[in-house]
Amino acid sequence: MADTSTRLEAFSDGVFAIAITLLILEIKVPHADHGLWAGLAALWPSYVAFVMSFVVVLIMWVSHHQMLGMVEGVNYRILFVNGLLLLTVTFVPFPTAVLAEHLSTTEAKSAVAFYCATFVVNGLVWNLLSETITRSGLLRPEIKAATIAEGRRANRLGLLVYLMAAALAFVQPWLGLLLNVSLWALWIRLAYRSRRSA
Repeated sequence: MADTSTRLEAFSDGVFAIAITLLILEIKVPHADHGLWAGLAALWPSYVAFVMSFVVVLIMWVSHHQMLGMVEGVNYRILFVNGLLLLTVTFVPFPTAVLAEHLSTTEAKSAVAFYCATFVVNGLVWNLLSETITRSGLLRPEIKAATIAEGRRANRLGLLVYLMAAALAFVQPWLGLLLNVSLWALWIRLAYRSRRSA
């Protein structure tokens, strides 16, 4: 017997909220030794990392909401795979801090590669959760096969792009970041189309 997804959604929402809030804690108040404006401007890597990760976690939360909206209930397997997804979400503030700390240094390539690699792992778990839900037999009857197929293709494409972004970061970190950001359009479009089909 499957349980409703209400408690799973409530717990997941809480985890997403904490993860997205932790992102701002990395930005420290600057010292005013050389002027406050100069200190604030010097924090530009932190602003870039914060905005990127905030948008990514927001998109993940929306996508997660859409995904759970397609099921009539959840089982133990979905609960545990969802927990694995939340593990990757709560990890995001750490590579964000690493990116902010090293984006303007000689270690930028490694920092960006680590940041992008984080989403490779996250993408693997999204694929696993999507497949687990699809194979659970708990999808709402009105969900079309085309919607499932489109989600599967998008998840696999996203994983490939994240891998390419991580590899590209070792050559040109800014291009790796731009490739990473390019996936925002894919995830937003997928969530919108899932909402319409549901």
